Amino acid sequence: MLVASACGHDTSHVAVSGHPTPEGAEKASHDLANATSAPAPPLPTTTPEVISHGRRDRKEVALTFDACSTRDVSKYDARVTHELLATGTPATIFLGGSWAKEESAQVKELARHPQFELANHTYTHPHLPLVKDDARIREELLKTQAEIHALTGQTPHLFRPPYGEYDQRVVRIAAELGLTTVEYDLPSGDPDAHATKEKLVAWVLSKVQPGSIVVMHINHTRFHTAEALPGIIEGLRKRGYSLVTVSQLISEMHPESGAPGASR
Repeated sequence: MLVASACGHDTSHVAVSGHPTPEGAEKASHDLANATSAPAPPLPTTTPEVISHGRRDRKEVALTFDACSTRDVSKYDARVTHELLATGTPATIFLGGSWAKEESAQVKELARHPQFELANHTYTHPHLPLVKDDARIREELLKTQAEIHALTGQTPHLFRPPYGEYDQRVVRIAAELGLTTVEYDLPSGDPDAHATKEKLVAWVLSKVQPGSIVVMHINHTRFHTAEALPGIIEGLRKRGYSLVTVSQLISEMHPESGAPGASR
């Protein structure tokens, strides 16, 4: 985890924003200030816990995709969506709020397909455990809820913390807002500069378990995710796995989450 300390340097922006550079902190503040103002419908509180996989006695797997709000120019890999639609594969897509605002047409298109469930990935993609003020964490989550609801009419029930970083406080605040914190037990490795289509397919198929939650990305065309998807999907199905959304994966443990995982 990032450490907010440096001799002789002002790092107060990290504790405020969760972003390690002044430039990142400034952009985050700008993005939050210009976010959709109309709030999403509130959700009932839920149990403060972290879900990293489903039942180990059932051959189901959830493919998940992060659409991160970062300082890079936002991209959208339409090839990922094409492969999921072509193969009839359900997926859970964790949307960054500022990414959703920048890619509004794409978010609306994703929402048109019932096989996709949309979830919360914070507004500006900060290191949440470094943020000192609980109100700032709530703002990151609530403004993402608002952005997704304004674009799609859906209110997500699921939340994934950026970088996979969380602590008990982050999970508690999310639960107070009705959001279940979702991690994963199988990182695909698609951001790795050395990853290839073949390596991604081999890695996922060799490490998958019943109940696995696989994390990939849909916001970088330079990743080999879309190229690997056909092999991953075909390989999982040949091994007898059913592909489901996260809400479907955890429905027996969390019946309140419903399916496909977002209220309308």
